[in-house]
Amino acid sequence: MKKNQKNDEQYIKNPSEPDEKADELNENGPTSEKRTDSIIETGSIIASNGKYTIHCLTIIGQVEGHYILPPQNKTTKYEHVIPQLVAIQQDPQIEGLIVILNTVGGDVEAGLAIAELIAGMNKPTVSLVLGGGHSIGVPLAVSARQSFIAPSATMTIHPVRMNGLVLGVPQTLSYFDKMQERIVRFVCDNSSISPERFRELMMTTGELMMDVGTVLDGEAAVEEGLIDHLGGLAEAIDCLYTMIEEERSSREEEGRE
Repeated sequence: MKKNQKNDEQYIKNPSEPDEKADELNENGPTSEKRTDSIIETGSIIASNGKYTIHCLTIIGQVEGHYILPPQNKTTKYEHVIPQLVAIQQDPQIEGLIVILNTVGGDVEAGLAIAELIAGMNKPTVSLVLGGGHSIGVPLAVSARQSFIAPSATMTIHPVRMNGLVLGVPQTLSYFDKMQERIVRFVCDNSSISPERFRELMMTTGELMMDVGTVLDGEAAVEEGLIDHLGGLAEAIDCLYTMIEEERSSREEEGRE
């Protein structure tokens, strides 16, 4: 009995004594490991050391839909991104969201689902296209309140395409038209480009080998009204901070009234 009591005393600590081991774990242990795991698993991180607490979400590689892509493909899984966006919307400590894009596109419905969630958030949101924002990456890029693109980045606009067995019947063409119209409507509702011009860019011949469509670099994307600003990370974060400050001021004014 005494032996057990002696062992138990090893785990009883005076609350007034500083727990050096706990401090060490907080600085270099679980907190650091948790951040690393979050980046590895979901490609996202909460940046709380800056002026405001913001969430950084990356959409890279190919947007994976209902079918699992080969393991050698870099993918963004929509079943990971959607819960994150819900959590960001509900977390009062997170004041803004920055979405970093470098994607070749992917599943249309999965990409539109993510884009609709971003567009439906009431927190300040900014997107930044680096490398590429192709295909369904276009709706993802314009879904934020303010969008940025690096000068060296490109965006490919083309009609809806499908891999695998396709039935050559009128209903298939009608399905493609409806899906394409959903994309056109979303992009034009969330950017400054007109539906007519966007369809024209979709159907351009002579730019893509064995395909129709248009490749826009950063400057051209801004000139077409698809993206709001030409810039990099610093400009995107400055814009996000400005939006957060405006949001705070608006809340304070409402509180006074």
